Amino acid sequence: MNTKFVKGLLACALVAAPLTGCSSGSGDDAAEDKTITIGASVTPHAEIINNIVPDLEELGYTVEVVEFSDYVKPNQALYEGELDCNYFQHTPYLEDWVANNCKNEDDLVSAAKIHFEPLGIYSSKHTDVSDVPDGAQIAVPNDTTNEARALQLLQAQGIITLAEGKGLEATKADIVENPYNVEIIELAAEVVPTKLNEVDFAIANGNNALNADITDYLLVTESTDSEAADQYANVIAVRKGDEDSQKIKDLLSVLETQKTVDFIEENYNGVVVPVFEVK
Repeated sequence: MNTKFVKGLLACALVAAPLTGCSSGSGDDAAEDKTITIGASVTPHAEIINNIVPDLEELGYTVEVVEFSDYVKPNQALYEGELDCNYFQHTPYLEDWVANNCKNEDDLVSAAKIHFEPLGIYSSKHTDVSDVPDGAQIAVPNDTTNEARALQLLQAQGIITLAEGKGLEATKADIVENPYNVEIIELAAEVVPTKLNEVDFAIANGNNALNADITDYLLVTESTDSEAADQYANVIAVRKGDEDSQKIKDLLSVLETQKTVDFIEENYNGVVVPVFEVK
């Protein structure tokens, strides 16, 4: 197999240069380029991509999968042109990152929605989400969209009440009712599940829960109805102009298939849910 797995230090090296701007895809050059470099979180994103690497190789591609363990470097590397695409985030996070880091609001865009990871409440100390002790400590992701999403999940469970109209801008400062006097502890998303034994509850993204092997402690997730799945679907992100490049079309042609659906359903026990239309 020609796949090259690039991890750890190389992932950091890709983003060492300062941000200078995005370049749009050039159709003719992209059509001739038979190397595709994909940035992905280790679990489940890189695993899902690795499942279809042989199919890309059959189309003549050399595939480089660059694995990342955080939520910042994959977008920096894509923005700098070191990646052809990345796969680790949902659209609200992508849009928020672009608004705060890029020159233009559409420098990075979604090429396709692939799967949904319901945000979950996990606990190694309690067996029911209604078992909330006074002063409970609850760890949540500290990035803008996922923290708001976590707080909304707590509100749905009757643990807190948020001020009206905050949506994806909600922070712990917007808690207007806190009957259990819970303490919200804000941590990097990838760190949250590693603190499971130190807090009463941890609210984690599906990929980070899988990475930390805490899915046995899952108590409740967000609804997997179509609205939530659409809004928070994890996407293939590209630089503006590359959505219709041949290599991205080829990637999606082998990714959005029954093979991927079967792989997800066999490996992730409902923590990852495919959302694309099978081609």
